[in-house]
Amino acid sequence: MTNIIDVLAGVTLPERSARPDAVANAERSFEALFESSLLIDVPVNHRYATAAFIAGISGDACAFDFYADLLSDEDEALVDVVASAVEVGRSTGPYSGGDFVLFGGAEGVDGLDAKLAAAFDFAHLLTFHPKDASPAAIGHLQEAGYTETGIVSLSQLISFVAFQLRVAHGVRVLAGVSGDAGVSGDAGVSGASVEAPARAVGVADPGWAPTSATLQPEVVAPTGFVNHSLGWKPWVAPLPKEQFTEEHIDALIKPERIDMEYFRLLARDPAALKARTLTDLDIFYNTEGGLARAERELAATVASRLNGCEYCASVHQARAKEEGGDAEIIDRLLAEGVETDLGSPLWNAIRDAAVALTRTPFAFGKAEVEALRAAGLDDVAIIDVINASAFFNWANRLMLTLGAPDVPKRFR
Repeated sequence: MTNIIDVLAGVTLPERSARPDAVANAERSFEALFESSLLIDVPVNHRYATAAFIAGISGDACAFDFYADLLSDEDEALVDVVASAVEVGRSTGPYSGGDFVLFGGAEGVDGLDAKLAAAFDFAHLLTFHPKDASPAAIGHLQEAGYTETGIVSLSQLISFVAFQLRVAHGVRVLAGVSGDAGVSGDAGVSGASVEAPARAVGVADPGWAPTSATLQPEVVAPTGFVNHSLGWKPWVAPLPKEQFTEEHIDALIKPERIDMEYFRLLARDPAALKARTLTDLDIFYNTEGGLARAERELAATVASRLNGCEYCASVHQARAKEEGGDAEIIDRLLAEGVETDLGSPLWNAIRDAAVALTRTPFAFGKAEVEALRAAGLDDVAIIDVINASAFFNWANRLMLTLGAPDVPKRFR
């Protein structure tokens, strides 16, 4: 059955059905984040506008057209406003260290109200430089009128679109629909051939500040990527345990997660949390054919290392080792970065694919697919590489922009 990722890809690959829960729950994620009547804090037109904006600044013409069409049914006048914002916001990433592009105020895009302009500010940050997130970015959303639940839903939506675009693009390339240069080299928002954009020039300090509602926990930040466990502290208040309903408990999948602040935070939007978790489980733990578990965890670690997410990298480097991955090589990846030699054609090909899918505009193309095939992977295994890499462009954005890693006392 056709689903939205197939629509965005412009092709249906039978190999995707090897991960049926991932396919079904990516669809449920869309429904939870875009169609739920409960998300009154993020109006429907703002949801579609933000998704179209992300697709446009990422250079994905198909996805821009898809979301702009949905937006036109809700607020036709806003489509041109989003297109103007896209022209301002096109960039490449991931990067860190400034260049915040702002869309509101006197120098912003005409036609954006303060709340949607703040959403675009946040979406640009998450899309291109989530490592620069801070409590001040949360304060910016709170100042614009977002509640804790609204911030979680908006963060999930932006991060989900990052995943969705990457899977759709990966499917295009695997099916031979897209060319060597990736989406950004094939078409811009207008559909015309364009060069990959330069990094957008922004401001070093956007002038945001935490509010009285912003959490600013004391943490000991890791000084680099580590091969031991880390803690994590939120900047947005998690849902109190006493407010959990049966729906919230069900969304955790594992009830013991109620003791983890990260899952109590995401449980503010239980439908999105449940669909995301079930997508995750099928991508990483469904071992019916396809890629070995260690290699899926390698792709997750590579994406996390490139995006700058110390917490996710610490978790998934350990899982890669537990599943039989070479500990010395994984430690070298953490220490030296994604350019390091991973010791085998297969691991280097997976690394190159994960790096390409993580970069924005998307660089994943025929060369990466050919290298994966030459290393012995069939198309189901390549789908696993695409899914695992794309999923951690979802996970990293949540971890980086809703809180901060904390070094446990035993490792200080």
